[in-house]
Amino acid sequence: MKHIKIYTDGSSLGNPGFGGYCAILKYKDEEKIISEAFKDVTNNQMELLAVIEALKTIKEPCNVEIYSDSTYVVKAVNEWLTGWVKKNFKNVKNIDLWKQYLEVSKSHTIQANWVKAHNGHPENERCDTIARDVATKLKEGL
Repeated sequence: MKHIKIYTDGSSLGNPGFGGYCAILKYKDEEKIISEAFKDVTNNQMELLAVIEALKTIKEPCNVEIYSDSTYVVKAVNEWLTGWVKKNFKNVKNIDLWKQYLEVSKSHTIQANWVKAHNGHPENERCDTIARDVATKLKEGL
């Protein structure tokens, strides 16, 4: 299986507010950047949507390493999600997004890795800038 690295970040100008996400997918020497902005979203929703949308772009089963500064996303993917499913997502926020994640992730082997935000990690810094920029552009465009 191919080995793909995905770097993600989400941003929300207010919580909820205008938000954006960015994901950078890397395979060998190739790189793809995706981003989008939304109204009335939370930071956690944007963090998770970045992962979901990145996984949607992968067309075959792969070994995937996700790098995120979101403890919420990393711990959920690595630790919490199995229990949430067993309890039918009782008392879990963003159920619709987690169900989307389960669907788009099922063909992949995934490991999520936490990176410290605003600490000079090149891809995390790029994702942060792009996510904030798309959210700001949407806000200013209205």
